[in-house]
Amino acid sequence: MKILVTGGAGFIGSHIADLLIENGYEVVIVDNLSTGKEEFINEKAIFYKKDITDDDLYEIFEKEKPDYVIHQAAQIDVQKSIDNPVFDAKVNILGTVNLLECCRKSGVKKIIYASSAAVYGNPEYLPIDEKHKVNPISYYGISKHTAEHYFEVYRQLYGLKYTILRYANVYGIRQDPKGEGGVISIFIDKMLKGERPIIFGDGKQTRDFVYVKDVAKAHLLALERGDNEVVNISTGKPTSINELVDLMKKIMNTSLEPIYTEPRKGDIVHNYLDNKKALDVLGWKPEYSLEDGLKEIIEYYRVRYVDDEVAVTRKGRNSSIK
Repeated sequence: MKILVTGGAGFIGSHIADLLIENGYEVVIVDNLSTGKEEFINEKAIFYKKDITDDDLYEIFEKEKPDYVIHQAAQIDVQKSIDNPVFDAKVNILGTVNLLECCRKSGVKKIIYASSAAVYGNPEYLPIDEKHKVNPISYYGISKHTAEHYFEVYRQLYGLKYTILRYANVYGIRQDPKGEGGVISIFIDKMLKGERPIIFGDGKQTRDFVYVKDVAKAHLLALERGDNEVVNISTGKPTSINELVDLMKKIMNTSLEPIYTEPRKGDIVHNYLDNKKALDVLGWKPEYSLEDGLKEIIEYYRVRYVDDEVAVTRKGRNSSIK
């Protein structure tokens, strides 16, 4: 069975591709490498450097004839969606429609879509389940939800099956601490450098942190289950930013205290998702505790940080040789 993964060189997409290959699937990766990295591409995958908005995207489908598609490629930066809503819509809406057309014309059996808790907006109750009102407060949330409607209409018109997975706050190995990197990777990056993490507000705000390897497992299960369903992927547990920093300090054996600054406008104070439906329709539940996930990612960044320091030192020594 052949599966095409858009954004398969990215943070989450590369983990999905790895897991698929481990389970014996043929994998085709389509990624424009705007945020993805070649080093994340599994050597057993077929790779195309291609943008999902390109007119000739169908040529890849015509050649590879994938059975399933997992759609990870997206513009994910909330601030960038505000600064450039046209670009956000081009990638997240038009790019998705272009992909759906390729699926329709090539006879793909099913597509699995990476959506986001951002579609819910400010919660009216907690935890947020899939029946919660959808009311996005960012262009990013709007574009992700707009794309969701296309999946349902393509099902009605053409019989293309789908599963929509709405992620909580995903963290883990390969997450970029720069740009729109998650708070966990940003904090770890700072603390490994001996810098104090910066918390916006009083740190009492809560989030639902789900480990990337658990998220990848949800996609594996969704290949055969959860047809035409919208499903939250989360731990169902709120963690305050203060609790997060305390746990990181414990694991890293550091006494670095956070710097508190003004809260950011528009930030949601409390947010976590109900994940009961994921167990019911996918048979999925998270396996990683926050502490276990943090230990794994901290070790990953620690090794990379040491390697980078060694590389910089060697470069400095070489440049001094005449």
